[in-house]
Amino acid sequence: MRTSVDRIAQPWGSRTPYGRDRRWPTRRDTCLADGVREDEVDRWVQTASLLHSDGDAMDIAVKDGSIVGVRGRTVDRVNRGRLGPKDAFAWQANSAADRLRRPLVRRDGRLVETDWDSAMTLVAARSRTLLDAHGSGSIGFYTSGQLFLEEYYTLAVLARAGLGTPHLDGNTRLCTSTAAEALKESFGCDGQPGSFDDIDHADVIALFGHNLAESQPVQWMRLLDRLEGADPPRLVCVDPRPTPVARRASVHLAPRVGTNVALLNALLHEIVRAGHVDRPYVERHTVGFDELERAVAPCTPEWAAALCDVPASRIREAAEVLGTADRLLSTVLQGVYQSHQATAAAVQVNNLHLVRGMLGRPGAGVLQMNGQPTAQNTRECGADGDLPGFRNWANEEHVAELAKVWNVEPDSIPHYAPPTHALQMFRYAEQGSLRMLWISGTNPAVSLPELSRVRDVLTREGLFVVVQDLFRTETAQLADVVLPAATWGEKTGTFTNADRTVHLSERAVEPPGDARPDLDVFLDYARRMDFRDKDGGPLVTWHDPESAFEAWKRCSAGRPCDYTGLSYDRLRGGSGVQWPCTDAAPDGTPRLYADGVSWAHPDTCESYGKDLVTGSPAPAAEYRHLNPDGKAVIRAAEYLPPHEDSGAELPFQLTTGRTLYHFHTRTKTGRTPQLDAAAPEVWVEISVADATELGLHEGDLVEVGSPRGSLQGRLRVTEIRRGLLFVPFHYGYWDTPGGSGPSDGSPGRAANEATVTDWDPVSKQPLFKTAAARLTLLARGDGKPSPAPTTTASAPARPGTVPATAGGRTAWVEESFEAEEPHEAETGP
Repeated sequence: MRTSVDRIAQPWGSRTPYGRDRRWPTRRDTCLADGVREDEVDRWVQTASLLHSDGDAMDIAVKDGSIVGVRGRTVDRVNRGRLGPKDAFAWQANSAADRLRRPLVRRDGRLVETDWDSAMTLVAARSRTLLDAHGSGSIGFYTSGQLFLEEYYTLAVLARAGLGTPHLDGNTRLCTSTAAEALKESFGCDGQPGSFDDIDHADVIALFGHNLAESQPVQWMRLLDRLEGADPPRLVCVDPRPTPVARRASVHLAPRVGTNVALLNALLHEIVRAGHVDRPYVERHTVGFDELERAVAPCTPEWAAALCDVPASRIREAAEVLGTADRLLSTVLQGVYQSHQATAAAVQVNNLHLVRGMLGRPGAGVLQMNGQPTAQNTRECGADGDLPGFRNWANEEHVAELAKVWNVEPDSIPHYAPPTHALQMFRYAEQGSLRMLWISGTNPAVSLPELSRVRDVLTREGLFVVVQDLFRTETAQLADVVLPAATWGEKTGTFTNADRTVHLSERAVEPPGDARPDLDVFLDYARRMDFRDKDGGPLVTWHDPESAFEAWKRCSAGRPCDYTGLSYDRLRGGSGVQWPCTDAAPDGTPRLYADGVSWAHPDTCESYGKDLVTGSPAPAAEYRHLNPDGKAVIRAAEYLPPHEDSGAELPFQLTTGRTLYHFHTRTKTGRTPQLDAAAPEVWVEISVADATELGLHEGDLVEVGSPRGSLQGRLRVTEIRRGLLFVPFHYGYWDTPGGSGPSDGSPGRAANEATVTDWDPVSKQPLFKTAAARLTLLARGDGKPSPAPTTTASAPARPGTVPATAGGRTAWVEESFEAEEPHEAETGP
């Protein structure tokens, strides 16, 4: 059976209900350019999504040398053929008219075209000059969560062992560094314990600060299908906004922003009080429970209710659901990671699973989610403040092991202190010690907090900025050298999604003009810098994606993220495979920790842990004393008030976040007609109660201001909690490249004009969700609605009062269904 659905109006498509412990039915989604039929496609090329962390497997349709559409891969375990709106439509951005086609260099204050040799000669020459005059600490790299594994690994090698700089981080610092730190704190090592397949088996699914419907839309389709099938799960949702998840939840908790630790401590208090602790599991597999029990003893629901502004009865109800679950799956994302006490809160979610023994079984797991498609690769390859292979920078044996892989001296790999995080790099640039910053695949002039400060840093005299990207982004406009990059569909490589599934993405078409794959750019730089190993041979010995992948396999061997059982041939044609994949686990590993924690021993762990208040690294001796046998660590956390809170002058809390139809700073989705039309401009969300009190209405033009700056947008009145403003962070200085920005006095559109430069002490992730703000009416809307979508968490409080979001004929996606015999997905516990 086939049907066509407007996937802007109905973003999650049609339902295929299924029951608990059954396999999710297939549904193949296909989107082709107008006038192109499936039988006219010249070839289909394997890939996966690059605009969220699902890793939805798909094929690219190629006709006459151009991309003309996509279809989902029904054989793949992640999506079973489904595509989200960004998957279905954003391929069109590859052929946008304003793609960068030639390198640019700044001359007399203007960016002008040049050739690759001239641009790279300039970059290499500046690098050598700075190395000679100021040392390796004068050069830093800030990369993305959207490149390929092979590119991150190459960047890590040339930065760490070639230049010897500690300044290498990714924009995953803004996204999922808290996920990594929380996993290290609890399990000694990064790596998701759970699997997307746990959605098929859980009887309770708890989502903490995770708007699954908009951030991972295909997994929300999976959950919707479970909710429509036999024996549906109960949902617990913790979110201050009325998200699609909240609307379907059995229990919805909407706490005051910044109080996550208080809420979680109260939930743990109730679970312990009611006797829902799996004592044998705790005794066998964990350390630290007694401390947790003491810490949460005073954290009653009444105590938390006063801090969180959530009814105590609702907290008890949620705790009862969590405490009596047969198989509990929890997911966590930016509502925790970008808020106050981020790592401490994420660790308490891990604690829920440890005290209940809910790990390693179908339906019993935790997913400290990623937001970006290749965030996991930055972490495992060492391109975001870690050492490759989840090695411990404070363990000399781990450093020596890595040095052996690279054939360099251990002292040449900087490990005298933790690697530099992104906001610290910008501070060093502001202070003048960092004099060259190479930015690849990200747009910090929109995505970092306190944008006026970021613009000042990027335009600072003495800072040489290299930007490697697809378009003249807001950041590229400030660069000294701009390198045109190839993107998804134009290059080959692998990437790993949020549940450790590795996919291969093959080149389908040639990149436009002189644009080059990021791997080719990094290899060119390594050659020009003549990086050598300790025997005088080339430091970087690979020459293309597949040889880079083979080099990475050698680096990953014997580590938690072991790829040695994988190859390009193994990844072609079928489904993605979850690491670790080895001779002992040739089909990959669905879940970690089925037999207890594997990588928490002092000799093998990735981290000795950090103080959850100060972020200070724990000494090895302290960790060895705490956890000599390498068990999971239950770490208690005391609730502390936010650093900045609302008051008389700044009466609102400001939180930022995503919308379903856009990704990051809209470099691709803003150039996709269907997605841009669905959410074309920034908006501001306010509660019904606050709007009524202030005499504000749908569509009014308002200004959101803070001590850092301000932005303007039209108002959307929703069921968001009182006292909170929400602004999507995707929107930059201008609607189209070349437009005006705040530097010339025009009003700002970017949420990060108002956010604060502050970060979690453990993960160093910026706190985008805890600023204090004021709201000012600028002009009445006169009946004109805000541009916010009606299909998402931004739906108006009064349905039908504004036009419904729809895409029309150009947003149709064909859905194909095949009759399937119901069968079990896998053996349950």
